[in-house]
Amino acid sequence: MSKKIWSRLVSVVLVFTFIFIAYSAFSIWSFSGKAQFVKTDAAVVLGAAAWDEQPSPVLRERINHAIWLYENGFVEKIIFTGGKKPGDSLAESEVAKNYALKNNVKAEDILIETKSTITEENLEFAYDIADRNNLHSFTIVSDPLHMKRAMLMAKNIGMEAYSSPTQSSAYKSFNSKIPFFFRELFFYIGYIVSLPFRSFF
Repeated sequence: MSKKIWSRLVSVVLVFTFIFIAYSAFSIWSFSGKAQFVKTDAAVVLGAAAWDEQPSPVLRERINHAIWLYENGFVEKIIFTGGKKPGDSLAESEVAKNYALKNNVKAEDILIETKSTITEENLEFAYDIADRNNLHSFTIVSDPLHMKRAMLMAKNIGMEAYSSPTQSSAYKSFNSKIPFFFRELFFYIGYIVSLPFRSFF
């Protein structure tokens, strides 16, 4: 291959890479405002950090949004997700359950999984629990900029899922949104790139 052809090939690859990254960034940002107020069997609350048996501000607002959906008849059950980090006495989902119980969610309407450590596991383990409890449709609850990746994962898992980003995200300021946005962009692109190879594992 001549140097000229190689140079053109590299240029084309760089252009397509830039377009792909730019389109992904636009998709994440534009999707963040998509809220689907559809009645479903359960809200799936994606995990976030817990601090000393209390939900972090990020987790607290996700729980609050799920409670709002529950109180207003959009979901019948709430599935909390998230495992336990080294040194923690409770899993994220257990902290979330305790918070919900204190805010008038009935114990029989709460399900939890306590093993997941990443978003995809949040969804997979929640789906397993839902299947055992005859739940078939889901409202996914997380922060707005997390929703694009979470919804793609949910669809690929096979869930009938609808987007419901928290309306009171802890990521409000420009200084908090931008780092979270670039983190999501990195993980979203990584997930997309990995999809063709997943059948081999």
